[in-house]
Amino acid sequence: MSLFRPPEDKFTQMTQTPIPRLVSTLAVPTIISMLITSLYNMADTFFVGQIGTSATAAVGVALPLMAIIQAIGFTFGQGSGNHISRLLGQQQREEAQRMTSVAFYSSFFLTVVLAVLGLFFLDPLVNALGATATNAQYTRDYVFYILIGSPFMAASLVLNNQFRFQGSAVFGMIGIFSGAVLNIVLDPIFIFALDMGAGGAALATILSQFVGFCLLVGGTFHGGNLRLSLTAFRPTAERYARIFTNGLPSFWRQALASVATVLLNVAARTYGDAAIAAMSIVSRITMFAGSALIGLGQGYQPVCGFNYGARRYGRVREAYFFFFKLAAVGAVVLAALGFCFAPELLALFRRDDPEVIAIGAAALRMQCLSFPLMAWFFPSSMTLQTIGQSFRATVLAMCRQGLFFLPAILILPRTLGITGIQISQPLSDLCSFLVALPMGIGVLRALKAAQEGEENRKN
Repeated sequence: MSLFRPPEDKFTQMTQTPIPRLVSTLAVPTIISMLITSLYNMADTFFVGQIGTSATAAVGVALPLMAIIQAIGFTFGQGSGNHISRLLGQQQREEAQRMTSVAFYSSFFLTVVLAVLGLFFLDPLVNALGATATNAQYTRDYVFYILIGSPFMAASLVLNNQFRFQGSAVFGMIGIFSGAVLNIVLDPIFIFALDMGAGGAALATILSQFVGFCLLVGGTFHGGNLRLSLTAFRPTAERYARIFTNGLPSFWRQALASVATVLLNVAARTYGDAAIAAMSIVSRITMFAGSALIGLGQGYQPVCGFNYGARRYGRVREAYFFFFKLAAVGAVVLAALGFCFAPELLALFRRDDPEVIAIGAAALRMQCLSFPLMAWFFPSSMTLQTIGQSFRATVLAMCRQGLFFLPAILILPRTLGITGIQISQPLSDLCSFLVALPMGIGVLRALKAAQEGEENRKN
């Protein structure tokens, strides 16, 4: 399958290529993109970890801010991308082009405003994120540069999502891969050679994001992709309604992740920087594992969107089951590896701090027990969002780190101590799975009924 297939062949490619080959081909670059995105964060945690436990904790404290920036990028990226894939399935390319530009420029301008406000209120922001007296300066240095680079970070996420919903995920992978390699090279230079500490890690990240951003923008002018254009930037209430309706699940997923991380930091700081650092490292590791499943799902979503728009409901069901089977195998393997090697994984980041390793290894093993349940959760959530069932998709998106996690992290640490912090996410995952199970079954039944109705109509 050509990486640079002209646009007139895209419809045929997405609606006629055998599902296993199509999803696998599209999923490879999206899995790589997601893993590389996780490496951005893991590289910062690894190199900052060489400074000390307080610096490592600072990276964890800054996570909620990055989640908000990502929430903006994913809201506009997935909100426009879901609609774009259905428009392309209906062969409405001109409207798809307008949606691309509206989402990109809107996300960029919005994060410019966010950055200005954040820099103006930097000290109150750092305190609100959950910094302690010992890690506040590290956090301030890190957050300062993250805010400066936030427009490029959010806009890059928009473009990456739009590429994959067009079936052109390779372009997104190239931009992200280039940025990740640069980030890993720049981290030790800025942190140690230039003695910039935690701020150097953040500066390396935003410079890398800027390079990736430039490559992603360039990709819009190649390979038959939808092009960015200021003349196509025609914001209307209807287009924003489409974006926000489709993007609400992504917004709530990321926004609640930000709130959840703040509350996690607040609960953990009772036990010192070691607890914050341990939970931060566990978050990075589980994000890395989860990114593989999410990347697989992102290869599935354009197939789902194109074929749903083209009324090929049988292909949507086939793709769903293919996604679920691969995710189940991958989740079990990753969970087993994480459970067996939990102390070793924590030691990669803070080898000289046994307290961090002990707290983090226990938390990671608990999360590994619930991780295989995500093999059903992700297909259900992504399908509902892609076919436009925004309310149900939003409910699912709010479950893991909102409806279930927030009460758990507020209540359990008060009764179970640090164990309550460690089991909050696994318990939330279990409850989220129980909600996703009937929703997933319901959408599969609805797709089957639609398939039968379409077959009867044709006959």
